[in-house]
Amino acid sequence: MTNLILHHYPLSPFAEKIRLILAYKKLAWTSVRIPPVLPKPDVVALSGGYRKTPLLQIGADIYCDTALICDVLEHVQGEPTLYPETVKGATRLVAEWADGTLFWTAMAYNFSRAGTDQLFAADAQAGRAFAEDRAKMRLAIPRLPPQDAAAAYRSYLRRLANMLEGQPYLLGAQPSLADFAAYHPLWFTRHRVSVLASVLDATPGVLRWMDRMADIRRPYDSTMDAGDAIALAAKSTPLPVGDAVFQDEHGLALGTQVSIASGSFGPEPSEGELIAATRMHYTLRRTDARAGTVHVHFPRIGYVLRAVAAG
Repeated sequence: MTNLILHHYPLSPFAEKIRLILAYKKLAWTSVRIPPVLPKPDVVALSGGYRKTPLLQIGADIYCDTALICDVLEHVQGEPTLYPETVKGATRLVAEWADGTLFWTAMAYNFSRAGTDQLFAADAQAGRAFAEDRAKMRLAIPRLPPQDAAAAYRSYLRRLANMLEGQPYLLGAQPSLADFAAYHPLWFTRHRVSVLASVLDATPGVLRWMDRMADIRRPYDSTMDAGDAIALAAKSTPLPVGDAVFQDEHGLALGTQVSIASGSFGPEPSEGELIAATRMHYTLRRTDARAGTVHVHFPRIGYVLRAVAAG
């Protein structure tokens, strides 16, 4: 069986998205705990620079960004599907909105003074370190004042409630990726900053949907030390990229040394040899002193590919 290793930390909303999908698909997985802020030497050993949470590791293959991780998990276990046939396009569009607009609105609300005080009540210094770390990661994410975020969040919750009228999930009778993407920022409000969770009370249909989503949960199967995960990568061979169709949008041939970085949040680039560029994803081959030769995979949407200047 495929050994799925999730590098994450409990507070991460995007990690919660993947944890819940793993449960939905009844996939066994191994948990590796990582720090929420830099430095993250073990993460960088695997990714080459990318440091957002979570990462999915399968041997010597490292998958970045939950949009791509979801596609990988769908390939590993096709049923139950994240992409019901009749709403495949809508599923991806709603998920992209939820992971972007909804998420950042919810986080601006969640990290108001009351939410931050609750989160870091036991360690104010950790709160300051977290705020400084996230400020450095912002590139093109607008900073909504908490009051404006609260108004927008309430509007988005009403729209979700409208989508749930007459059906148990956002796009029909079964969960889709849209549900998992919309759930995780709301999960943070309800369970991590409960002092602010009353914002959900005006949409009881959304609360009932959240209860249905939460019922999917089951625990992970095992834990692993980050050093052991890196050692596993070092003794593993990356999966072959096969005959994936090369889609060139940049005039960069396969074999070119390139960097890939997020275009909006998390500017740290990963560098390596471009060995695949399909319509959906990029793959870099890189070598690390600890992790050995690994393939690092990124989705195309949301990421910027550049050639690395020689010398």
